[in-house]
Amino acid sequence: MRKAASNDVAFRFMRPYYYALHEYNMETFGRKLYKLSLQGGTTCPNRDGSKGTGGCIFCAADGSGAFTPDGTLSVTEQLEKAVERVSRKMPIQKDEPQFIAYFQSFTSTYAPVEHLRRQFTQAICWPGTAVLDVATRPDCLPSEVIELLETLRRQKPVWVELGLQTAHEATAHTIHRCYENAVYEKAVQALHAVGIPVITHVILGLPGETKADMLRTVEYLNRVGTDGVKFQLLHVLRGTALAEMAYTPLTLEEYTDILLDCIEHLEPQIVVHRITGDGDKRLLLAPLWSGDKKKVLNEIHKAMRVRDIRQGKRCGKK
Repeated sequence: MRKAASNDVAFRFMRPYYYALHEYNMETFGRKLYKLSLQGGTTCPNRDGSKGTGGCIFCAADGSGAFTPDGTLSVTEQLEKAVERVSRKMPIQKDEPQFIAYFQSFTSTYAPVEHLRRQFTQAICWPGTAVLDVATRPDCLPSEVIELLETLRRQKPVWVELGLQTAHEATAHTIHRCYENAVYEKAVQALHAVGIPVITHVILGLPGETKADMLRTVEYLNRVGTDGVKFQLLHVLRGTALAEMAYTPLTLEEYTDILLDCIEHLEPQIVVHRITGDGDKRLLLAPLWSGDKKKVLNEIHKAMRVRDIRQGKRCGKK
């Protein structure tokens, strides 16, 4: 991902609504890319006692890996299985580089570097891989892992996703994030120093946060310099600490209104990788409206047209 030049910024305002990942991929790779979710056999320092136990209050037992293949398979086998599923829905050429190999579940860099080298090398050397995408925590990027990612980046593009969720330290404590904002900032700087773009996860609707709080998180991302962002609705999933709390989830109308404001406050060169998300329907307790992803996306896009939003047009405005 790249930072836009000044003339690019002006051009962004002419494009519909927001700078979507699909648009970025077409510009960069000249084609649509398909994401294949993987398990790398890692856990999380917020689960094994290093930082905490039980994980963040919203995290299910699978560590957000509900849509990943069997983790007992090798990475190559997982990729082949994932392609089989995709190919049932659409014609693809699996040996062409049109896939994002996405290490999704738990903390994908929380393991000895040699284990990571084996896992990531299998993924990046697979012929169908166009991008290696690694989801992790900013407190799990020691120098030897940064060096490994830099080496892999010389073969194919590497993206790193960081689960910030919020820029508010009080909320971070409430959700049991177990690291401070300064750790995230240091990770962004270290990744940028070796030419690796950062995608930041943000959850809208965290307990106690107002719309103004969520907009301040977006402004924080603008300042720190993330390259991409994933906006996520807060789901209440069975078996999580959040499910035991007194919490009222956002309505679809509230979520849509907040999301559109966030996009308008987001710098126009930042790629929007996701505007919502769907929790595992087997575990979903609330909000139940989020289970119909097609309807949710249709409602969000309809609201974008009605409001005629443009990413970045309210940057720096209160």
